[in-house]
Amino acid sequence: MARVWGGIILGSRTDLHVQSVTMTGHIYRDVILEQHVRLFRGAIGAEFLFMDDNARPHRAIIVNECLQSENITRMYWPAYSPDLNPIEHVWYMLGRRIAARQPPPTCLPELRRALLDGWCNIPQDQIDNLILSMPRRCKACIASSGRHTPY
Repeated sequence: MARVWGGIILGSRTDLHVQSVTMTGHIYRDVILEQHVRLFRGAIGAEFLFMDDNARPHRAIIVNECLQSENITRMYWPAYSPDLNPIEHVWYMLGRRIAARQPPPTCLPELRRALLDGWCNIPQDQIDNLILSMPRRCKACIASSGRHTPY
């Protein structure tokens, strides 16, 4: 099984991080926050707002302490709000790219290469459009009282 992490912003994205071990709070802090998020925060500046989901490693005490020590503001999300998270749609696009590969990946190294290739080949304008759709997504979520939206 492969576990992946990637970050998106208008006009750019992080490298895709692919690992085969279980994500823990320590790994999330040491690999994701220190090697990716912290650098993005430095490049963007004070307006940087970090969004992750409610996965257990993301909510570990050492992760919260790291974010606080780096002055990284985290946007909190309800437990079930995939309609509001643009990265979920990027994961869907990546999954479709992997599923369409011929021949399909048959082992972890092939899957890793396919994931990295697929991530790099998602057009940035599609990612930007997802991010720019956030105001519409929020309005639709409010209008539907938190139920399903067309997004």
